Amino acid sequence: MMENSNARLTFLGSGTSQGVPMIGCGCKVCKSADSKDKRLRASVLVDYMGMRILVDAGPDFRQQMLSEDVTHLDAILLTHNHKDHTGGLDDIRAFNYHEHKAVHIWCEEYVEESLRQEYSYAFAQNKYPGAPEWNVHRIGPEPFTLVSGGEEEIIEWHSGKGYEHTVKEVSPVRTASIIPIRGMHYKLPVLGFRFGNIAYCTDMNYIPEEEFLKLRNLDHFVINCVKRGPHISHFSLEEAVAVCRKVGAKHSWLTHLSHQLPCHEDLRKELSNITDCCISPAWDGLVIE
Repeated sequence: MMENSNARLTFLGSGTSQGVPMIGCGCKVCKSADSKDKRLRASVLVDYMGMRILVDAGPDFRQQMLSEDVTHLDAILLTHNHKDHTGGLDDIRAFNYHEHKAVHIWCEEYVEESLRQEYSYAFAQNKYPGAPEWNVHRIGPEPFTLVSGGEEEIIEWHSGKGYEHTVKEVSPVRTASIIPIRGMHYKLPVLGFRFGNIAYCTDMNYIPEEEFLKLRNLDHFVINCVKRGPHISHFSLEEAVAVCRKVGAKHSWLTHLSHQLPCHEDLRKELSNITDCCISPAWDGLVIE
């Protein structure tokens, strides 16, 4: 993978917390034959500065990794602690097994505390054989540097005993500067992330004014949008369009879309009528760079 200060982002999932189609629903969107109306839970894979970075690992994590043939991750960034963004973390075990090392997770303190409750077996002093192995790093709204390589934990599987650990030097060391974007998901603080020329923000219904300074001069801006009209914890279509206008990226993309919005093609046509900025609905498998 060539190192590049520009990012490449793949949408692994562009759907809301229940996905599209929604279980038991017979609406036009859920019954659509268009593959772009089949939406897994929201997640993206970012190639940036020689690293493969996953943002969120929801219940569709396993399927998303298989669909994109992902065989390596340098880091997982978590936007917040809701199940549709963390529910697949047990499947990190596959990367432990094949790469013989722990997976690095970067998240806020309250997210780590939630993981320690939900996945207590992964943090136990005496782990059950085969429990997922991860190293958690705490972040906040301040810029931080991802590091991959250097001193790595090497894991060897021993039948009946589980993983045993050694540490050795792994090179080269790669680093990437990440800029978090603070937003509010109703009363819950969440993080979006800027990777060079691309910013990804999901599960927000408010972005503080000072955070817009971090969103200047973008090629691509991704924002969540769940439905028309007010929603308690997500931007509505009307609000998302207003945010896109304020950010002023060359191209903006809507994600975390529900079946309450029109089918992909109808929504694409509707958004194409906006003349003062370029906005499109994302879809699973879309690549932007």
